[in-house]
Amino acid sequence: MGRLVPAARPADPRHGDLRDRARLSTLNPAWRDLPVRTALPALHDALAGPGTAVLAAPPGTGKTTLVPLALAGLLDDGRPVRRVLVAEPRRLAVRAAAKRMAWLLGPGQAVGGRVGYTVRGERRVGPETVVEVVTTGVLLQRLQRDQELPGVDVVVLDECHERHLDADTALAFLLDVRAALRPELGLICASATSDTEAWAELLGGAPVVAAHGVSHPVEVVWAPPPRAVRPAHGTRVDHALLDHVAAVVRRALDERDGDVLCFLPGVGEIARVAGQLDGAAADVLQLHGRAPQAVQDAALTPSPTRRVVLATAVAESSLTVPGVRVVVDAGLAREPRTDHARGLAALVTVRASLAAARQRAGRAGREAPGTVYRCWHEAEDARAARYPTPEIALADLTSFALQAACWGDPDATGLALPDRPPAGAMAAARQTLHALGAVTPDGRATARGTRLARTGLHPRLGRALVDGAPAVGARRASEVVALLSEEPPRTLGDDLGAVWRAVKDSRDPYAGRWRDEVRRLVRATSDEPATTLPDTTAAGLVVALAFPERIARARVDRPAPGERSPYLMASGTAAELAPGTVLGTQPWLAVAVADRPAGSHSARVLHAAALDEDTALLAGATMLTAREEVHWDTRRGDVVSRQVESLGAIELAEKPLARPDRTLVRAALLEGLTREGISSLLAFPSNLRERLAFLHAAVGDPWPDVSDEALLRRADEWLEPELSRARRRADLARIDTTAALQRLLPWATGEAGRLDELAPERIAVPSGSKIRVDYSTERPVLAVKLQELFGWAATPALAGGRVPLTVHLLSPAGRPAAVTADLASFWRDGYRAVRADLRGRYPRHPWPEDPTTAEPTRRTNTRK
Repeated sequence: MGRLVPAARPADPRHGDLRDRARLSTLNPAWRDLPVRTALPALHDALAGPGTAVLAAPPGTGKTTLVPLALAGLLDDGRPVRRVLVAEPRRLAVRAAAKRMAWLLGPGQAVGGRVGYTVRGERRVGPETVVEVVTTGVLLQRLQRDQELPGVDVVVLDECHERHLDADTALAFLLDVRAALRPELGLICASATSDTEAWAELLGGAPVVAAHGVSHPVEVVWAPPPRAVRPAHGTRVDHALLDHVAAVVRRALDERDGDVLCFLPGVGEIARVAGQLDGAAADVLQLHGRAPQAVQDAALTPSPTRRVVLATAVAESSLTVPGVRVVVDAGLAREPRTDHARGLAALVTVRASLAAARQRAGRAGREAPGTVYRCWHEAEDARAARYPTPEIALADLTSFALQAACWGDPDATGLALPDRPPAGAMAAARQTLHALGAVTPDGRATARGTRLARTGLHPRLGRALVDGAPAVGARRASEVVALLSEEPPRTLGDDLGAVWRAVKDSRDPYAGRWRDEVRRLVRATSDEPATTLPDTTAAGLVVALAFPERIARARVDRPAPGERSPYLMASGTAAELAPGTVLGTQPWLAVAVADRPAGSHSARVLHAAALDEDTALLAGATMLTAREEVHWDTRRGDVVSRQVESLGAIELAEKPLARPDRTLVRAALLEGLTREGISSLLAFPSNLRERLAFLHAAVGDPWPDVSDEALLRRADEWLEPELSRARRRADLARIDTTAALQRLLPWATGEAGRLDELAPERIAVPSGSKIRVDYSTERPVLAVKLQELFGWAATPALAGGRVPLTVHLLSPAGRPAAVTADLASFWRDGYRAVRADLRGRYPRHPWPEDPTTAEPTRRTNTRK
């Protein structure tokens, strides 16, 4: 593993016994009541031995808070002090864990002292910090900057069971570090579930340490909706289900004591249920990653008043909500989905896994016996997945691919990952990174790629920041990128330019998070002065730099009143705006956020910025092409030859080609013959093709197959040089197909000379007429007036006697009077009935009693 290069590490003055250990005697005695305490000796032994361990401890046992303090030597048990880094999957969990650990350390201990935390854009640590809680994203950034993690003795990866991509990646990197650079670095994977075999194997057969929580019984109450509800569709959840969930919460408040924790899939569903609970006999709190800090603190702090906490999956295992005795579970979860062909990523609503349902139910039995109300039928569990799908199998892998490239393993084949990344998703990610200039053709990270990775942003947003700063100024680029990084609430509208103006003057929680991100990004960019571009143009440019394939142009100049504006994105995907949006008047857009609802052919634009054509061409310069295009246009039904200038799939200008390449024209004509069928474009005036088809079916080789498919396959043999001389549809119609088809006859074997014998075009009948044979049906047909066949004793057979000719005997008026393939039998058995029926109507025609000896004729009798 030569990609990891050891570096000299400075001595850490915090190692060893602390001189002020006496201060630790004020530890909060609550730590002794945490069930994970019994697992601490085994964890210490594991770190002293192999240096790795898997900790299986259910929620509420103290694995997130007590274990790091113990490993750091802060429990006043005589163990040496070590620097411990704890990685959590969510920012909300990072802050909550640090606050709880500080509380366990006793009075006077605050976050930023012995325990600190770092999330993107916020860092609270001090010179005495021994335990630092970070997001897995921050941990990845540190590993990329310095693979040895100097000063860190133990890393705890918490909530590994949730299978977040950053956590899986961090584990793989840390295993590399232990193998090549720092075998003494302690590593613990902490899981709230008992399925730990895979983690233990990844860690090289690490011991599994189990901690069993206080198990209070949880009663399960099945509370399905009274009527059928529509299944979740994309991010849409039937309001009838959400109204039912709100009713179940009210029922739980009436039937049970204690606080209620209700699990819902997303922020929108939380807001709707909260609205339905207006006036409930409890405080209603909305807990999710975007919730204001005050609300998060209130949800995670015991309260003297009864509460209903509406939460996303963040409360499944990462956080402890005190006072909960009842859980109401809507049974839904959100998972990422990526449409690699269209470059669109979105969240979809799915049925929560059985493991997630168990985790949620367990929240009701943390402190006392509790109850879980499950808002679905018990039978539905038989169709649910056992565990959540790993994020690596579903998500956009562009950031992961850049992380792997910067680590020195572009294909991620050498990383010890729990699951391999899908090949298609990795190929799409590498293609995106190469377009951004972040990797070389063989996938190695470029200096630019390293710079993009260091921004801590998705590579697309990193590109927008790095390239946008010189174009619009560092401050404005940071502000727009922050809008893309910290996606604004949908209530602010879909016009990012208007959202930008609004949040600058706002003091709401979102605006606060946005300002924090802006400050971080400004520090991460070079000091580029603002340019003279207007803010509207600047916003569009920065968004387009991030998502050039989402540059979109209106398909019509001005939509009808009340109609949505149809757009075409450079990727080739159609896009629609919401009704009534002010963006609908814009000829060009830079689409920042879009998804494609299930079953829809168009993307739905959620956030976009106005754009002008010059800015669009500047941002999408790498997609500008000028090409000669010759193809069959199915709408026109003819060959189209033109020179096209385009921005991706958006055509900017075109002009006809005066002299298109003949090879391309020929290919286009073949495309037309394939799409519309040979019979539609070529004229076959004779019945030669039908005669050949008959012989191929009746005899086989050497007679050729002349179906459309076969003729297309052999176009070079029979349709040249006529095809190469043709330029358009009309030229095809003028081709002499009779002469062309004769090229397929078996001349080499001499069988071609027997064509008229085996499948004659016409047959001479006793009257002297030569009647054309109809080969268009399954059996060849000879349609002839009955009087012309007098004296013909037997029906001839074709194809060398293999297929009898079917004779349609016609009345004097040319209408079928009888059909037979056995003329002798007809004269004997059927003629009398036909004669009796027709002689009265056609008295001028001969109707002899014995047709086999009568004179055939084409004329009527001379007598009247």
